Amino acid sequence: MAFIKIKDLSYYYPETKTPALDKINLEIFEGQFVLVVGGSGSGKSSLVRVLSGLIPEFYGGTYKGKVYIDDREIKNMNWFEIVQKVGMVGQHPESQLVMNDVEQEVAFGMENIGLSNSLMKRRVMEIARGLGISNLLHSYIPELSSGQKQKVALASVLAMQPEILLLDEPTSQLDPVASEEILSIVKHLNEENGITIIMVEQRLERCFHLADRVIVMDKGKIVYDHDDPAEIARWGVKNNFPFIPPLPKLFAGVGYPEVPLTVKQGRQLLKSISSSGFYSDTRALSLQRQRAYKKEHNALIYGDENLVDIENLWFVYDNGNEALKNINIKVKSGDFAVILGENAAGKTTLLKIIAGLLKPGRGKVKVFNKDIRNTSVEELAGSVGYLSQNPNDYLSLPSVRKELSFTLKNLGLSDNGRVEETLKKLQLTRYADVDPRDLSTGERQRVALASVLVAKPKLLLLDEPTRGLDYHLKRELGNILLQLQAEGTAVLLVTHDVEFAAEFARDVILMAEGTIIDTGSKYDVLTRSTFYSPQVNKLFYNIKDDVVILDEAEAVLNQLVKQKARKWVMKV
Repeated sequence: MAFIKIKDLSYYYPETKTPALDKINLEIFEGQFVLVVGGSGSGKSSLVRVLSGLIPEFYGGTYKGKVYIDDREIKNMNWFEIVQKVGMVGQHPESQLVMNDVEQEVAFGMENIGLSNSLMKRRVMEIARGLGISNLLHSYIPELSSGQKQKVALASVLAMQPEILLLDEPTSQLDPVASEEILSIVKHLNEENGITIIMVEQRLERCFHLADRVIVMDKGKIVYDHDDPAEIARWGVKNNFPFIPPLPKLFAGVGYPEVPLTVKQGRQLLKSISSSGFYSDTRALSLQRQRAYKKEHNALIYGDENLVDIENLWFVYDNGNEALKNINIKVKSGDFAVILGENAAGKTTLLKIIAGLLKPGRGKVKVFNKDIRNTSVEELAGSVGYLSQNPNDYLSLPSVRKELSFTLKNLGLSDNGRVEETLKKLQLTRYADVDPRDLSTGERQRVALASVLVAKPKLLLLDEPTRGLDYHLKRELGNILLQLQAEGTAVLLVTHDVEFAAEFARDVILMAEGTIIDTGSKYDVLTRSTFYSPQVNKLFYNIKDDVVILDEAEAVLNQLVKQKARKWVMKV
C-alpha cells in the first residue's frame, strides 16, 4: 500500500485563475527518495506544501481532491499528528526560525511534541554534529549567515525524526562542501532510517544521482515519472526539457547509449570510448586558453579607470566577528567576476561595503573614485545596483510594473520605455499587473532583479541571484548579464552555484574566513579542484583540463565518440 496517496488533486491560490496543481494523481511508497524537478512556477513547492498540510490551511485558496498519509486523509489529522509524521524545510529558513538561540531552535519542535530532556539533549548533540553546527549552538540566530540559518532550520526538523521529510531546495544557500554534507546526511537517513524523502531542488548536479525516483512537473501537472534518472535525462534531451544536470545532459545530448549519473561513471565511460590516446597534452591547451583570456580581458578594460578600488580592507562587526581581512580588489568596466566561498566567508559583507551599506573598518574603498566612507547610499544608487539575497526586501507594491516604476521615480529617472524593456528582457511581461507576492520564489527573484536592472546601473552587485531559479531561467539570467557586460556594465556576483559561475563568469574570486584565497580567470580557479570545479571539469580531469563549460565538453566528447567510430570501422 502506498505510504502517500494523492487522488485528483487540484489547487488554486487565492485570487488566481490558473491552477497551481492540476489534477494530480500520485502514489509514493514508504522509504522512497523522490526528487521533484521542473521550472519555476511548475507546482513543485505547492505539491510539498499540500503534503505538509500548509495547503490549504495556511495559504487558503480553492482545494479539490484527497491526500492520504499512511492511509489517513490529511484533512482529518490535527497539527500534532501531522508534525510527528511530516517534517518540512522550506525555501526561506528565516520564515521557519522562531527562537533567538540556535540550541533553543533545534529543541523547540521536540519540546512541542513532549520529548524528555535527556532525549532532546542527545538529539541536539547528534544533529548539531552531523550538520556541522556544534559551534553555533549558543549563537544569536539573526547574526548568522543565510547558509547557517538554512542548516539550523534543517536541524530543527531532523531532530523531530519525522517519517516523511519534505525538502524545498535545502541546499540553495549552502556552499558546495556544506551541500555535500547535507545531502549525504539526507541520503543516510533515507537508507539507514527508512525515512521517506521528497525533495525539490534546482541544482540537480548535486542530487540527481541520489534519487531512486524522479517526478517532472510543468504547469501544475506531472508530465513524467520514472524510477531511472538516466531515463529522465534521455527523455529531457529528446523533449528539449532543460531541467537535467550537466553530466547526463552531456552524454544524452551526443546520443551516447549509456547515461552516467556521477563523475565516476562518466570517467569509466570515457575510458571505454578511448582506450588509447586517452590522456592528451593539456599544457598547450591551457596556455592557448590563457592567451585568449588575456586578449579578451585587455580589450574590455583598456583605458578604463577602476570602478571599484579596494586596498587593505578590514571589517569587524559589533559582536567582534572579523568578517574581512586585508581584502584587495579592483573592478573595471566590463568585468564579470563571481565570488565563491564557504558560508560566512565574508562575501555578502564585501558586497554591502561596495554598495555603501556598511562602512569599512580599515583600508581604502573607492567606488566611482569616491571614498565610500564619505559617500551616502543615495549618491551611489544611480550608478550602483545592489540585489540582496532576499527578493522580498524589494517587493512592497501591488504590481510588478509598479515595482519597476517606483525604482525609476525614486532615482529621478524617466521611463522612456525602460519598464517594458526590462519586463520583456526578464520574461515578466505576463506578470506585469500581478502582485509580486503572489508569484513563486523564482519569479519573485526575477522581479527583484528587474527592479534593480531597470535603472541601468554601471556597477551591478548581485548576492545569490540564481537562488530559486531553474536551469532555463539561470541561462536567461546569464545571457542578460553577458549582454550587460558587453555594454560596459561591471558585474560582481556572489553565488554558491559553481556551474553558473563556470558557464557565464570571466573571473572568479575565491574567499574563505574573510580573506581572498585565489583570484583569476575561471579557467585557472575552477579547474583541478575538489569541490569548486564544475561537473564537466571533474569529468575531463587529466584528460583536457581546460574544459569548464558544457559546450566545450560536448565538443571534446563528440570528438572522442567519432574517433572511436572511425577505429571500429577500420577494424571491420
